[in-house]
Amino acid sequence: MDKLYRLGEAAKILGVSVSTLRRWDREGRIRLVRTPGGQRRVPESEIKRLLRLREEQPRYGARVIIYARVSSYRQRDRGDLERQVNYLRAYARERGWIVVNIIRDVASGLRTDRRGLRKLFGAVLDGKCDIVLITYRDRLTRFGFEYIEYFFNRFGVRIEIAMDEEKSPMEELVEDFKIVKSFTARIYGKRSHKAKRLLEAVLNELEGD
Repeated sequence: MDKLYRLGEAAKILGVSVSTLRRWDREGRIRLVRTPGGQRRVPESEIKRLLRLREEQPRYGARVIIYARVSSYRQRDRGDLERQVNYLRAYARERGWIVVNIIRDVASGLRTDRRGLRKLFGAVLDGKCDIVLITYRDRLTRFGFEYIEYFFNRFGVRIEIAMDEEKSPMEELVEDFKIVKSFTARIYGKRSHKAKRLLEAVLNELEGD
């Protein structure tokens, strides 16, 4: 029978934070079990599996494509896009990986017709990289990350997420409203001026907190 570890014990063995384990649980990247009292525990088999995956990290000299995205030109102009790029360059350099291309996008993560994203898919299909390096998973897409990851893996390409992300409830609420706003515009188009103004007002209030 599997030995069960508390989150803090498992985090220490794996060298990550407890918040990272909670995020992995939400994303389905780790299997946790519940005690009769409802507390989460990590089976020893899961710890061993994750340690094996760590041993299979990309080799020194692996070819990397950096993908960086911001949602607006205002974010780009204030330097957010280049900060992503600079961080990811340093991340790759520390691991001895070779950056073969840097792809930048200025578009919503809900859009599937992004020029940079299409370029990235082409590079993966052509076997031009071993790793796609991003800061957070939502930089690549808001929806369907697992499908993209599965597709890239089929071509021998790994998606490396450089930053752990533990969002506050308020940040998640703001993101949900952005998604609602986007779908409202798609469904109703120009006929939804009132709905659009209402959503924008709510979003502005939330972002101002």
